[in-house]
Amino acid sequence: MKKKGAIWKVSWRLAVGGLLLVWIFHTIFVLEGRRALEAKGVAWQQLSKGQQWQAAWSYGPRELWNTLTLVDTGALVLSLVFMGMIILLSVVRWRLVLKVQGLELSMARTAEITLVAHFFNSFLLGSTGGDLLKAYYAARETHHKKTEAVVTVVVDRLLGLFAMLLFACLMMLPNLDLLAKHRPLAALAWFIVLLMAGCGTVVVLSFWGGLSRPWPQARTWLRNLPKGELLERALEACRQFGREPLFLAQMLMLSMALNVCCVLQIIALARGLGLSIAPSALFVIVPIIVCISALPITPSGLGVRENLYVLMLGVKEINVEATAALSLSLLAYAGSLLWSVLGGIVYLTRREPDHLSEIAEADSMAEDV
Repeated sequence: MKKKGAIWKVSWRLAVGGLLLVWIFHTIFVLEGRRALEAKGVAWQQLSKGQQWQAAWSYGPRELWNTLTLVDTGALVLSLVFMGMIILLSVVRWRLVLKVQGLELSMARTAEITLVAHFFNSFLLGSTGGDLLKAYYAARETHHKKTEAVVTVVVDRLLGLFAMLLFACLMMLPNLDLLAKHRPLAALAWFIVLLMAGCGTVVVLSFWGGLSRPWPQARTWLRNLPKGELLERALEACRQFGREPLFLAQMLMLSMALNVCCVLQIIALARGLGLSIAPSALFVIVPIIVCISALPITPSGLGVRENLYVLMLGVKEINVEATAALSLSLLAYAGSLLWSVLGGIVYLTRREPDHLSEIAEADSMAEDV
């Protein structure tokens, strides 16, 4: 039953992502096909719908490939360096979270686990993904505190998302005119503000509590839930973060540096494609796209991310053609996949002989926790 539920969860997300990708590719290909035929003197409106679609898928892929190959090699390499910096900062950030729980891992070991997790987050779906593997390896390395190890992964993700949302909100201030002029952009901006408020509330309640004061029976109710002892232990682990006075400031500082690298990666690719986009605009557009595509809608945000790049970069103040915006998104994702390949190499060359049993054990651990 659980397997059927997991298959269904993966299937509908793949279907949604696939439909979004087909939609955005088709829309862009139609534009390229129309442009190509009108340049030859063919009246687009006089063609049947079938002829239009045939022209779109004849000319569109070729034009998209031509745009992708226009990227400057130096800019592409620089974008990969920024992607590597993002992974490095995520390693340092997770180590900081682990230390609060008394889980000591070397920099090399933490980097190895993070790269393997990056590989699984990019290629696998469901409960055997990268975050779960990070929690499993952390627990196995210490031989204790399995619940606390899982909590470190959740807290790392939670604070990373909160920092990105906060970063996006701060970057809205110098771009208020741009956001206010377009209803879709304004709607996305308000959605980010609401997400930040919700995420901030979860952080406060997790680290410092407050529900047990107006409702004294809340802790008793928690203990009576299935796996109540583990839930209470996880809650106590979260409280430990709130007792560390410098922890939140350090996490935000590292996360903000990571967020800047995310934007710089896109700026490098945009320059490599010859796109003239104001950096101030990208400093608000990129974090908005990252936050929304991080929501569990489609695997790795496929389709959602591409549509958002085309929508947000297509406004008249920025005026980036849809094909170029799609190319920018695809190149950024390709950079992430290249680093995933490195994680896959690390995983395959590990000394443990039976990787599948490790993943199965990690899945079992998740059910226990």
